[in-house]
Amino acid sequence: MQDLAILFAGFSLFAIFPVGIPLWRGSKGTARLAGICLILSLAGLQWFHFSYLQHPAAQLHSTAYKVLLFSVAPCFYLYSRPILLGNKEQPGGNVILHLLPPAGAVFLPFHLALPLSFMVGAGYLTWLAAKLYALRRQHPYFHREIALLGGIFMTAIFVTLLGLVLPQNHTQLFFMLYTIAIGLAFVLLSLTFVLATGLSAKVQNAARETYANTTLEKVDCSAILQELDTLMSREQLFREPDLNLAGLAARLKLSHHQLSELVNTRLGMGFSRYLREQRVKEARRLLLDKPSLSVLSVSLEAGFSSQSAFYDAFREITGMTPGKYRELHRKPPAH
Repeated sequence: MQDLAILFAGFSLFAIFPVGIPLWRGSKGTARLAGICLILSLAGLQWFHFSYLQHPAAQLHSTAYKVLLFSVAPCFYLYSRPILLGNKEQPGGNVILHLLPPAGAVFLPFHLALPLSFMVGAGYLTWLAAKLYALRRQHPYFHREIALLGGIFMTAIFVTLLGLVLPQNHTQLFFMLYTIAIGLAFVLLSLTFVLATGLSAKVQNAARETYANTTLEKVDCSAILQELDTLMSREQLFREPDLNLAGLAARLKLSHHQLSELVNTRLGMGFSRYLREQRVKEARRLLLDKPSLSVLSVSLEAGFSSQSAFYDAFREITGMTPGKYRELHRKPPAH
């Protein structure tokens, strides 16, 4: 296990730039500075752990290590707060309050600093859990991304529990597991920025929808979504070239504001995108099931008003032209 911990510590140090650059680009102001401080704090802890695991000594009792311990949670809070609250910056006076834990760490003895730092972290984690829970209805904005965020969150909980239970009696085991957990967090952060590009923007959009005044308070959203699906799948309402937001809202007995909010918050896209996806889905079926049908005829049957609009939407959603799609997915002739 010690070798694995050393490996994760080394990975963390090499991951500073690949993880730090997206943090820098995806934030601004106080959040940007906090994000960089977060990465540097985690990397600093890993440097101390790397040294300790190879040559156990008293350097973990240093003032620098204690300050780093108390810096991680406040930095993460200051970085994530504007994202989880829809880009609302925190007043400067409140920011200063979050600098008190690392400042106070200077005066704490090591045997108190370690458990207290994790107790402070538990408080920040409680806030984070509450804000993520508040965004639960906005999950269409980030299906895959929420799994990565959840992995980072569970890692943080694991580390917090370790810090409250193990250090007194199993010091070396604790620091090995702590090092592995931080390294795993760096791995998950790296995957998040590779697989979930624009994550912070997506979460901010979800937060803005969550904390904005809703028009759906008295609307049975699940029933309306089911009715909308019926209109599209059975009645194929998307085939109407002049179908618009107001007309569809009237069919659903909603205002156009309500339907717009419903599609945005529950389906994770604007109404025009939703309509294009329904029409392209039908066009893909027609291209394969009716090979003798011309591309123009397919576009008109699917509800597009012009061939150029069809080509633009088809490329946007599938990444290729209708002709190329038909060629790649052509069914073999029956024998």
